[in-house]
Amino acid sequence: MNRRQLLTGTATAAALGGGAAYLTLAGMGSSSDYAAGIAPLRAPLAERPSTRDLIRHATLAANGHNTQPWRFRVGDKRIAIQPDFSRRTPVVDPDDHHVFVSLGCAAENLSLASAARGAPGIIGFDPLDQGSVTFDFAQGPAIPSVLFDAITERQSTRAEYDGRMVAPADLDALARAAAVPGVDLVLLTDRDRIDQLRDLVLAGNSAQMADPAFVRELKSWLRFNPRQALRSGDGLYSVASGNPPLPDWLGPQAFDWFSTARAQNDTYARQISSSAGIAVFVGAGEDAAHWVAVGQACQRFALQATALGLKHAFINQPVEVARLRPELAALIGLPGRRPDIVMRFGHGPTLAYSPRRPVDAVLAT
Repeated sequence: MNRRQLLTGTATAAALGGGAAYLTLAGMGSSSDYAAGIAPLRAPLAERPSTRDLIRHATLAANGHNTQPWRFRVGDKRIAIQPDFSRRTPVVDPDDHHVFVSLGCAAENLSLASAARGAPGIIGFDPLDQGSVTFDFAQGPAIPSVLFDAITERQSTRAEYDGRMVAPADLDALARAAAVPGVDLVLLTDRDRIDQLRDLVLAGNSAQMADPAFVRELKSWLRFNPRQALRSGDGLYSVASGNPPLPDWLGPQAFDWFSTARAQNDTYARQISSSAGIAVFVGAGEDAAHWVAVGQACQRFALQATALGLKHAFINQPVEVARLRPELAALIGLPGRRPDIVMRFGHGPTLAYSPRRPVDAVLAT
């Protein structure tokens, strides 16, 4: 579920500063246009929501590369969330692990939103339907929650945090929120283990950036300016990482110029150093059903963090580079297991939100 830093903002500004006026006039759209374009997708849920309203809330979930690899099939008292394999990322995610984690994140949003409006239900998994996640509606009293309230505010904040620690009571709240059967959560808050985790992230990032196929795949999901992000409704919006907007034609070239493994590693090291802690999620099994459960747990953790005024971001390199998984598993005290998701958290700024596709685009026909 990673988010890649495109460019080091200082270096980019220095190199392109003389062309700032040109970039402003280059038809890239504006931040205000972008905010207005995505606002309807993050609108509050109606008191009597339609199925489409609930699906819109589901699509605000975390997902790998913001590919939004899901399709929603509406049935009688059921919504099935099918994997959309046309949106898979086979280089970074060859076994579709991130696809199914993303489905679990969306299912958790759907469940929380429906329960908040008086239709609690049950999340299931159907291996015979491409590995779809099912949500079966029931009737009951509304179940409000701070997790539901946080759905429209949650974002993966790929920035430096302020270094403040998180109170023990808040750490307990995060762990309770993420308690999903079949998923273990390990919280790293001691600096020694966080530094060891940092080294694994940097090793993984170096390996990925040395792979031309990985870089090609990553670049295909990058959106370099407001207009491009709104047009696609998906992908990694570089401005949401604190980078300057660039024209469509210049963005890929600028990535090649500035987004080296060394520059990215420097950025990741600062970001991890500024974080209060690291959360590592480990499923009980290495299969799609358990990956869905991991998605539910990490989504709940992210929503609880948002409710507490905390930020989070994914740093999944040590789980994406397979040779690093055993070392990560040993670091967190679970040798022999496959770690699934790595997330840093702490106190940080609010950045631009990532785009989402409209509901019509994610409905299964």
